[in-house]
This record gives sequence, structure tokens and C-alpha cells, in this order.
Amino acid sequence: MLGTNDLLQGCSPEDAAGKLEGFLSGLSLKPDQILLIAPPPMALGEWVSSQQLMDDSRTFAEYCDALAQRLGIRFADVGDWDIPLAYDGVHFTAQGHRTFAAKLLEVLK
Repeated sequence: MLGTNDLLQGCSPEDAAGKLEGFLSGLSLKPDQILLIAPPPMALGEWVSSQQLMDDSRTFAEYCDALAQRLGIRFADVGDWDIPLAYDGVHFTAQGHRTFAAKLLEVLK
């Protein structure tokens, strides 16, 4: 679940996905041993003050899905999991961590 920090530092969704592809391509794991998890879309908050960042985070998830398909690896989109985010618009709340863990267990079964 990488990429949010890249977006927060001004990286485009496409460039962030390219960096992620470089990382994944360097792994010595079989495709069935990798689960690419797209982070949840950002929300307005202390760290997220623009609609553009929120839109970019949704676009990044789409790039992650396409990347997973291209590399033949498993994919999960946390944006579908209704994770509550903290005041900063990026990190999970305590309940968000519980929800994430429960949903991740479902995916891994």
C-alpha cells in the first residue's frame, strides 16, 4: 500500500504508479506471492486541502489496478472498504485500522 506520500509530494498518479512498478519489478517473488493494495482515496483534512489530491488518489488506485493486471498479481482496492480516515485526510483512525485488518483477512483467505 504505497503511493500516497508520492502524491502528497507533488508526484502525478501516473508517475507514482511508475515508481511502484519499478519497485514491484525488483522483487524476487512469484506473482502469486504479491498482493498490491491501493490506498484509500484521500479526504479533505489537515494534509489534504485540494480536490485535485483527492481526485489524484482515486486515479492512482485505477493505475494500481491496471498495474496488477499487467504484472499478473493480486489486487485489492482499499477505497472499496469504507475505511474511516483521521483528521489529516490520509491515515486510518483506530476504527479504520480494525476495518482494514478485517477486510485484509477476508482477501487473504
